[in-house]
Amino acid sequence: MVRRYLVALDQHKPRRGRQVSAESLEDRLAQVAERVSEADPLQRVHLIQERRNLELRLANRGTESEDDLPALEKEFVAVAAEYGERKGIDYATWREAGVPADVLQRAGIHWSRRG
Repeated sequence: MVRRYLVALDQHKPRRGRQVSAESLEDRLAQVAERVSEADPLQRVHLIQERRNLELRLANRGTESEDDLPALEKEFVAVAAEYGERKGIDYATWREAGVPADVLQRAGIHWSRRG
């Protein structure tokens, strides 16, 4: 629950710069695939990694819809305090990871708790 909520938060935060479309990622993936067979061994390693990165970006597009965020948030609120206590995660760490203060408050995690 905690991981899924944090991933969803990360995917929904505003991104800087130009957004890359799925079509652009697919075009780049095709270009990389063409170049792999002709590349020298070192370039091939870099191209294979780029291909894997592009495939991952494509696979992760839309894995959690914005409609899922409230449900994930509710599940996070239910388990976050106990999870944080067990793992030694304090308020400041949750905030730095992007969890909104009101969500932490509802989870019973307060700034006065020291890790």
